[in-house]
Amino acid sequence: MKGFRLPSPASALPALSLLAALAAAACSPAAGVPQPSPAPGTAPPPPAPACSQSAATAGPPLPSVPPPLALSAVVPAVSSVADLVEKVAPTVVNITTVQKLTMPDFGPFEFFFGHPERLPRPEQVGAGSGFIIDPAGFVVTNEHVVRGADEVKVRLLDKRSFDAEVVGRDRKLDLALLRLRGASDLPAASLGESAGLRVGEHVLAVGNPFGLGHTVTLGIVSAKARSIGAGPYDDFIQTDASINPGNSGGPLFDLRGQVVGINTAIRAGAEGIGFATPVEALLGALPQLKAKGYVERGKLGLVFQPVSDEIAAALGLDRPRGALVSEIEPGGAAAKASIQPGDLIVAVDDVQIRDAEELPRNVARHAPGSRIRVTLLRQGRTLAVSATLDTLEEEHAPVRRQPSAGAEQKTEKMRGVEIADHPEGGVRVVAVDAGAPKGIEPGDVIVELAGEPVKNVKQLDRQLAKLPAGGTALFEIRRGARQLFVGVPLSR
Repeated sequence: MKGFRLPSPASALPALSLLAALAAAACSPAAGVPQPSPAPGTAPPPPAPACSQSAATAGPPLPSVPPPLALSAVVPAVSSVADLVEKVAPTVVNITTVQKLTMPDFGPFEFFFGHPERLPRPEQVGAGSGFIIDPAGFVVTNEHVVRGADEVKVRLLDKRSFDAEVVGRDRKLDLALLRLRGASDLPAASLGESAGLRVGEHVLAVGNPFGLGHTVTLGIVSAKARSIGAGPYDDFIQTDASINPGNSGGPLFDLRGQVVGINTAIRAGAEGIGFATPVEALLGALPQLKAKGYVERGKLGLVFQPVSDEIAAALGLDRPRGALVSEIEPGGAAAKASIQPGDLIVAVDDVQIRDAEELPRNVARHAPGSRIRVTLLRQGRTLAVSATLDTLEEEHAPVRRQPSAGAEQKTEKMRGVEIADHPEGGVRVVAVDAGAPKGIEPGDVIVELAGEPVKNVKQLDRQLAKLPAGGTALFEIRRGARQLFVGVPLSR
């Protein structure tokens, strides 16, 4: 190194000789110095010890070299990280999606080039990551990785590839559950918990950044409970383990090899700032995603705001805390529980609400119909009320899944689609399998066909029977809060 030089063995010899000489002088009388005679009648002093290694060290010890710095067992050795990677890497998968883009209206050019449906449709290819949670072939990833995808392919570390179907999705948590067709006996990741994670602990991110394939990065937990404005339930783990485009949906492991988070977001223009959804959010949503393809959450029915320093002072609080109720939904769960504007909610089921954004997270953990205990402050008094939660309406209900037996009905002109009467009129699309025509999604409500209103399934069947097989029917549907038209190819 520039400016530094290590001594050679030859240059060390004079120094060693000098030390030996000093040691010899310390264990023998100095030359030319008279020794005191014993007093009359006293015994002579004992002879001086012979010069030896033990005598030479009997005096004040020379300064010793300090021992090497003892590293805590928490700091991983290179070999332990390598062993950990070998253990967890087979559970991580690369995901490739294909989305067929909508063709523009050709107008008069259709006469020369044919109908757009007969031309190759342009495709948009995306990449992401995921991890296996069940040997039977269930994989978890981010919902935005597979959003709008017409095809999903999953590649394992051992180079095997599988077609995948999306069996469940939750946009609010940005989670999706996939099932690999024809897969069995796959290595599955162990799901841990993030509540006990401490800031500064080492974590491992494995994923498919920029489509490069399995890539491993090591970092620490930089912060917990981060809110970044991604959604109503923000509660991210922040890490400096490198997370890049393509890592989305991949796992964040602790050093025990357990999944503690799902890598979800990065800070644009920043380095070393990535965010992972805590694994507890997945564990809470997983049973519903697997059973019915979507997540139903409880709803309290109120609007709230954070507590500023000024509001805290006005309320007589020692610090800002809780969620301040600003509006009440008429007839909702909060109204029925006699919660009022101006109330300060400080706990739900005895779980303290430290920041306002914790309120929707705590309420959403409960299913519709659940009774929760809400602790609030009203004009300086502490009150506890019981509220029965309503159902939080989601934008997207069920997703594509295999048809199931039940009260749902099918129609020959739209094979692969399960439908049922909608209680408010129209026909609800219950499920769509892989062979269904494009354009219809689960949760859609068919309200009109070819300009005629659709009231129920029987009427829809009669209307479809009038249309030629193999043609395209123009449906008017209600999808969430939107009303739109969809052209659907009919079965032959």
